[in-house]
Amino acid sequence: MCLLWFCRAAAQTFYICEGGDTRSAAELSFTDGSLQTAAIDSITLGTPAGQYYVGGDLSMLTKYEEQRAQFFDREGNQIADLLVFLKQQGWNTVRLRLFVDPSKDTDKCVVQDLDYVTQLGRRVKAAGMLLLLDFHYSDTWADPGKQWTPDAWKSLDDKQLQTKVYEYTAQCLSHLVAQGAAPDFIQTGNEISYGMLWGTKAAVGNNQTNRCYTNSPQANWDRFFNLLRQATRACRDICPRAQIIIHSERTPNPSVLTDYFDRLTRAAIDYDVIGLSYYPYFHGNLNQLHTALTQLEQRAYGKPIQIVETGYPWKWAVPGTTFDYSGTYPYSNDGQRQFVADLIATLKRHPLVKGLNWWYAEANAKGSTGNLSSGWYNASLFNNETGRALDALYELKTFKP
Repeated sequence: MCLLWFCRAAAQTFYICEGGDTRSAAELSFTDGSLQTAAIDSITLGTPAGQYYVGGDLSMLTKYEEQRAQFFDREGNQIADLLVFLKQQGWNTVRLRLFVDPSKDTDKCVVQDLDYVTQLGRRVKAAGMLLLLDFHYSDTWADPGKQWTPDAWKSLDDKQLQTKVYEYTAQCLSHLVAQGAAPDFIQTGNEISYGMLWGTKAAVGNNQTNRCYTNSPQANWDRFFNLLRQATRACRDICPRAQIIIHSERTPNPSVLTDYFDRLTRAAIDYDVIGLSYYPYFHGNLNQLHTALTQLEQRAYGKPIQIVETGYPWKWAVPGTTFDYSGTYPYSNDGQRQFVADLIATLKRHPLVKGLNWWYAEANAKGSTGNLSSGWYNASLFNNETGRALDALYELKTFKP
């Protein structure tokens, strides 16, 4: 049956359905005020056009909890359940990444197999939040420079790979649905501006095989689109109400960004949301983001936009920083908070932008007994030295009306 869910922290309402019920919100009623969210399969296609989504990627939360990291609010009160706390701070969305076989990688943050995501995803849904599932079609990080085919798929030709993408995507989604962790948003690939499933690193090396640049052969693009169609088909078959996100990080290059979505349009790729990464320390200042968003809006793709990844440091520069914004936003608690405030002000200039997600929001070494306590990421929303929430976390909810 359909349920009406009031998001009190943000003065917004979700219209959520279970099963095949298609009643409108006007036909719904609350009886006892309770709501079991674990069985909700997805947001409906009738979600209000004005709905805004605020949250973050919490893919390492289970590992931090296993290593007994300690989370506190900014007043120093210990947080018993981080998901409950974040919902109280206005979050309504949690993003989780999924790798094909993360056991192939030794990176301490590459651990999210299907069982891991299922357990954490069930908690997200039980907490009354929406789940954004981020498929990395790889055993390890998939990003603009790394879209390596999983080891178990490396012997497949292009036609067999299309079949595998469909089967794998459908299998994962079917499992999540059956376990009460069905996604509400699905990224069919992570930062796939240059395509995906290029081949194995050893075989491809640094040549252009299967990569999709503006000057690449059309055959490369056709191969990519055929793979993407199979991912999309699986999403529509298993989670027909979920919204599909196509994710690009080409914010610093608006002409490349619009060329990419132009190609998707010409190829009639089925998707619902434009997803962007924006990290100022890699992608430039807020004017750069504004320019990219303006050009996307002017192209009239007919899609809402979400910032599915962003972040800014509160302690020191992120390794590899190529744009120093510290003169405007010092690496401090208040500097990070002010960046969030100004980021939100920029996004509010763009009516198509409906989502804002902070990447690796849960990074926190306080009390951790394992290797997550060393070399900590300092662009999270918690102070790694004290475990306290930073002011930027409380600022995020102002994105919603």
